[in-house]
Amino acid sequence: MFGEILYQVRSRKPHIHCITNYVTANDCANILLASGGSPIMADCPEESAEITALCDGLLLNTGTLNPEKLSAMRKSGRIANELHHPVVLDPVGAGASRFRTESIRLLLREIRFDVIRGNLTEIKALFCHETHSHGVDAVSSDSIAEENLSEMTNLIKAIASEQNTVIAVTGQIDIVADKNQAYCIRNGCSMMKKVTGSGCQLSALTTAFITANPEKILEATASAVCAMGVCGEIALEHLAPYEGNAGFRNRIIDAVYHLDSETFDKKANYQIF
Repeated sequence: MFGEILYQVRSRKPHIHCITNYVTANDCANILLASGGSPIMADCPEESAEITALCDGLLLNTGTLNPEKLSAMRKSGRIANELHHPVVLDPVGAGASRFRTESIRLLLREIRFDVIRGNLTEIKALFCHETHSHGVDAVSSDSIAEENLSEMTNLIKAIASEQNTVIAVTGQIDIVADKNQAYCIRNGCSMMKKVTGSGCQLSALTTAFITANPEKILEATASAVCAMGVCGEIALEHLAPYEGNAGFRNRIIDAVYHLDSETFDKKANYQIF
């Protein structure tokens, strides 16, 4: 099934407008190109809505947020909703500061998001009123493991129901859920934590996947999360002894570029609850 979703991304070549953070913009652009999508990066408020109207899908990433970028996000989000373009929110660092958290909540009030993708700390800061963030990374106590998988799956499904959207939470085990169903995904490797912006890349990938498969938002989101994990595993297998996190980052993008439907379906490791 996931192989067919990947095939649609390759065939439809969705144009994705990314208002993202400057730390990872280049990697997000490259992973979109590797998947078959086409990126446009524009965060100027004077043109953001116009650029969004030219594209097929929209990603809003709050990693390096400022008032001008927030204005651009609000304008782009509104026009994307008017045009019925899929929209993904990556609430990077939610809970880390008052400005950031209140800005993200403003976006949530004004814009209809098809998918919200973050780590557990970010999701809990937004929807469970917990603010123990240590920056953009999940704190150690916010982990998804076998022993709390059932509890966390129920929590994510409840948040998805309350927000009427798909919630994707990445961690040791990834959970992608709407109000009715959850995918628990066990692909990936620990080396992915050593790459700055692997989550940002995943959010860009998710936007391409749901834009190419708008009738299957939940399945397309789970497919994107699974694809990132599979490509992390493939990248690690091909890492040379002298290579580190920079080489690993490049190999993830290469793995996305070369991923085919048959390999994807074979390596995908998930359960549906």
